[in-house]
Amino acid sequence: MKQTHTHSYYAASANRQIECPILEGSHCADVCVVGAGITGLCAALNLAERGYKVTVIEANVVGWGASGRSGGQMLFGFGCDMSVIEKSAGKIAAKAMWDMSVEAIDILRQRVEQHQIQCDLQQGHLHAAIKPRQMHELEQWQGSLEQDYAYGSLSLWDKQKVQSNMASERYIGGLYDTNSGHIHPLNYTLGLAKASLEAGVTIYTGSAVTKVTRKSKANICHTEHGNVKANQVLFCGNAYLGKLVPEISNKIMPVGTYIGATQPLGKERAKALISNNMAVADINFVLDYFRMSADYRMLFGGRVSYSTLAPPNLTQAMRQRMLNVFPQLADVKMDYAWGGNVAITMNRGPHFGQLGQDVYFAQGFSGHGIAATGLAGKLLAEAVAGQTERFDLFNQINHLPFPGGTLFKTPALILAMAWYRLRDML
Repeated sequence: MKQTHTHSYYAASANRQIECPILEGSHCADVCVVGAGITGLCAALNLAERGYKVTVIEANVVGWGASGRSGGQMLFGFGCDMSVIEKSAGKIAAKAMWDMSVEAIDILRQRVEQHQIQCDLQQGHLHAAIKPRQMHELEQWQGSLEQDYAYGSLSLWDKQKVQSNMASERYIGGLYDTNSGHIHPLNYTLGLAKASLEAGVTIYTGSAVTKVTRKSKANICHTEHGNVKANQVLFCGNAYLGKLVPEISNKIMPVGTYIGATQPLGKERAKALISNNMAVADINFVLDYFRMSADYRMLFGGRVSYSTLAPPNLTQAMRQRMLNVFPQLADVKMDYAWGGNVAITMNRGPHFGQLGQDVYFAQGFSGHGIAATGLAGKLLAEAVAGQTERFDLFNQINHLPFPGGTLFKTPALILAMAWYRLRDML
């Protein structure tokens, strides 16, 4: 059966199709990458540029997972506060990792320019506050990032400044970053795939990896109809890796998140809603995030499902969340509503590491994947090439397994998250 993307605005507005064969028969490569999302494709592209023979194996189609479904918000930092990383790794290592998170945005921009990827790249992002305590948190955050991490692209906005750029009464202020922004994530991923193919990477789709036989310099990735023998293997499946790698599967939890796309609003109406075309996310634990598409639709994301089951009547649910922010869109219908899984870690920090001598992985981007996945791909390529210093820094982040084991970790997490939902309402 031919694999297809989920029914989303991104799939409907994709500017190219990447047709790749199913893996059949036995093949050899220097490196085999499992997963054709941003992480896997960036790793493959970086390795091909270094002269490696690289094969990518994807269970579905290129960009089928979070890389082709997400909110498209290109952000500094990671899914956790830097204090979490400082606690595990110390301030010096945390500063180095922070600098790499900023580098991740530069990597994305460089790839877009180098390969002429049409992905609607836009600058500007606002972390928005709903309550006075959140404004205080944003003020403290700005101070820490400027003083401890020398990050100088932030401006603290009051309510008047927010409302001069966005027509919503919901927010009392925010922290604006000129360096962050937003993209069409699927078109970016498809552009990386095209660049990878042009660099000599082989990509197979519709070919789920069912088993990996691990032997030094002779690892074999098996699919239903074929296999790839490789010196090194990179696991880049994130929330969709399943139980393929038992050693790391309990360190992440797949979490469903959801987005709706309205009918086109027209340029004038769209500009009246967000005049500077920034992306926006509030700072609730269960947050709303939104932005305009290039054809002037409101893309509005929010809700989470720790069971990964989509809420009933998803289209109406997303429309109602949007109306809480923009009640003036009451006459506007949703043309699309879709969801997908992201992988979170217990502490929301990224989980990168090595299993034995020749097997590497990167996962657990915890909602901060648009930029950080490109960084992960670059670091994986460096590690394969023997330059492990930067990759190894991330091993210093302490990652605990989710409690409850295979049967009970989801119910345990649902109960724990109830507290955070309550805190959002206070």
